[in-house]
Amino acid sequence: MKKIFPLLMLALLLAGGGWYWWLKNDDGTQNASSAAARPPQAVAVLELKPQRITFTQQLPGRVSPYRQSQVRPQVDGIITERLFEEGADVEKGQQLYQIDDARYKAALNSAKADLASARANVKTVEARAKRYEELVKINAVSEQEYDDVKAEFDQAMAAIAVAQAALDVAQVNLDYTKVYAPISGRISRSFVTEGTLVTANQEQFLATITQLDPVYIDMQQSGSEAIYLRSRMMGKETVSVRLRLDEKTGMDYPHEGSLKFSEVTIDETTGSIALRALIPNPDSLLLPGLFVRATLDLGQDDVLLVPQRATIRTPEGDLTVWVVDESGKAQPRPVKVEQAYTDNWIVKDGLKAGDTIIVEGYQKVGPGAPVSSVPWQQSETSGGKE
Repeated sequence: MKKIFPLLMLALLLAGGGWYWWLKNDDGTQNASSAAARPPQAVAVLELKPQRITFTQQLPGRVSPYRQSQVRPQVDGIITERLFEEGADVEKGQQLYQIDDARYKAALNSAKADLASARANVKTVEARAKRYEELVKINAVSEQEYDDVKAEFDQAMAAIAVAQAALDVAQVNLDYTKVYAPISGRISRSFVTEGTLVTANQEQFLATITQLDPVYIDMQQSGSEAIYLRSRMMGKETVSVRLRLDEKTGMDYPHEGSLKFSEVTIDETTGSIALRALIPNPDSLLLPGLFVRATLDLGQDDVLLVPQRATIRTPEGDLTVWVVDESGKAQPRPVKVEQAYTDNWIVKDGLKAGDTIIVEGYQKVGPGAPVSSVPWQQSETSGGKE
């Protein structure tokens, strides 16, 4: 009995091992058959082709006047009359204010009288000098007396010059009682009324004139993006600028301007650089201080576009796409991009024209996995750099 029990246990172990081996090999065969029978993963693909796009850059901007002048008094006096309508267009040289000119007219008349007196005195002295010149020849007067007359004549001529200068100043002061528009443009409200005492050195100006056609668009751009902008501007004579007045309604400005100015240094405080565009404003629709969105046209170029949805961001921050190789298998490939264009990336390196990339379905494939490709149906998008 003791001999039969070990033999029975050995038989049971052999039978169990054989059963386990049969089950294991049977499952492997079934799995291999199932894998061989499984169809390739269906994916949506896009064949890359060069596309001509317009490079643009959008920047926030603010309207600034082309010219702006503060109207100020240059003589002291009482404002007696305002000669313009507030908010109206005025022309250069148009009279805007009248300052009380009574004392300036009196000063001018006094200067004229002084000049006339000086001229009369010169004539008298000149006649005496000529007479002394004849008398000194016959020793009727001394040389000293003749020299004194000549000195008196020189003083009289100097007095004429002083009187003439005083007359000119008096005339200028009288002219300054009429305050004229220094430039053409639209005038603001008047900050003074009739009866106000104004002085030549006062801080408060009388009104402001703003030229509204054309106007400037002042923009700020980060220093890093300024490098890209300058590289795109190389070789271009002009960069056209378009404006959007309202982002909510999509209201665009009907006139197009051009980029005229770019700072040569970056602001150390903000890290940005100033740009300025000039744009026509014939209808005075753009008012100083208005915020707008400017679009800079940087030209056209042929590029490869990869949908952003087809890219994967690695933990290191790099971009990867899945491509279908010549044997119909999926392979990952790192790419470098230049910038975003609508919902695409502009490819800089890693892909070439003719490559086929997987746009949809790459989540279910692995390296070297066979795929079944169908063309990806791209939805319509509108262009422009974000």
